[in-house]
Amino acid sequence: MASDDIDIRHAENGGRGAYTVALAEGERAELTYARVALDHVVADHTYVPRAFRGQGIAERMVERLIADARAAGTKITPVCWFVAGEFRRHGTEWEDVLKR
Repeated sequence: MASDDIDIRHAENGGRGAYTVALAEGERAELTYARVALDHVVADHTYVPRAFRGQGIAERMVERLIADARAAGTKITPVCWFVAGEFRRHGTEWEDVLKR
């Protein structure tokens, strides 16, 4: 699966949200968060099934989270180790959406 072909779905309900990608064989990748305020979410979990890792799926879900946060004026607290690592890797580029 090329990273350009990833169809990321987003849903939020009752203060919980998720970005999901439907994969082959009924598998699913996800990035979940909790909304703690109108302008603040806590990214708490990212999962990609082993057979689909290394294809940029998790990175694309985080990029979508960042883009949506920017569009909505939302800040993100990354408690998921993967999302936190992406924030470190992108440094000042993503500082505008990082909740300190």
